[in-house]
Amino acid sequence: MLMSIHQLLTQAQTQNQMIIPPGWGQGRATYGGLVAGLLCSRLIATLGADGQNRVLRSATVSFIGAVAVGEIEFKTEIFRSGKSVTQAEARLIQNGEVLAVLLASFGSARDSEINVLPTHSAPACKQPDEIRALPYIAGMMPEFFQQTDIRWTHGAQPFSGAAHPDFGGWMRWRDQFSEMTVSHLFALIDAWPPSVLPMFKMVAPASSLCWTLEFLDIPSDKTSESWWLYQVKTDSAKAGYTHSEAHIWDEQGNLVAISRQTATIFA
Repeated sequence: MLMSIHQLLTQAQTQNQMIIPPGWGQGRATYGGLVAGLLCSRLIATLGADGQNRVLRSATVSFIGAVAVGEIEFKTEIFRSGKSVTQAEARLIQNGEVLAVLLASFGSARDSEINVLPTHSAPACKQPDEIRALPYIAGMMPEFFQQTDIRWTHGAQPFSGAAHPDFGGWMRWRDQFSEMTVSHLFALIDAWPPSVLPMFKMVAPASSLCWTLEFLDIPSDKTSESWWLYQVKTDSAKAGYTHSEAHIWDEQGNLVAISRQTATIFA
């Protein structure tokens, strides 16, 4: 039986060392969303009260090398913790090498006269129960896809030779748990492929190089049953690199996160 996302994130809360289990592959590496989620979970636990009382506002993950099945180690460092903002870092180490780094900023709410509503509205689309979930096909999809419930709403499918990139849809974990934490959401958002994959005419590798997430609001009443809507737009793709921006809304149409990604492509 595959270890679930909730089991793994819970382990990272209490352990500086753990095992990456089989079943979470993404090509030759471990799923990048799992790597990011584990780093986030470990860092929040390390922050103690600040991790509970301050909201993750922005986080950048650098994927330095491929994380394999097996033992990993976390190292965390708090650079500064002021009256309202904490800056910290978490590293994932395997076989003596740093393979991923998370740099994060946490901040508590402050009184402000400035209040600008988000300008990006959730796109009109079918509801999740009106769409068939994408099935997992062994050998044709990344292993980690068994853990996700993805429902495509618009845009072409990966490797379909489409004339245009970009797509979107609903997402959630298949695992059952009572609280959707920021670490759960962090790990889930990366389930979508790089934005230009619909333009690929055949299966070819692509991988995240650097990923930044900005969190506007994390509702506290979400569970594993809650749906999240994702839409990505390509800013540029040339010379083997692609740059994209995605927006994530909750079921009520509230913008909760902005994702910016640089990825390497081999097509």
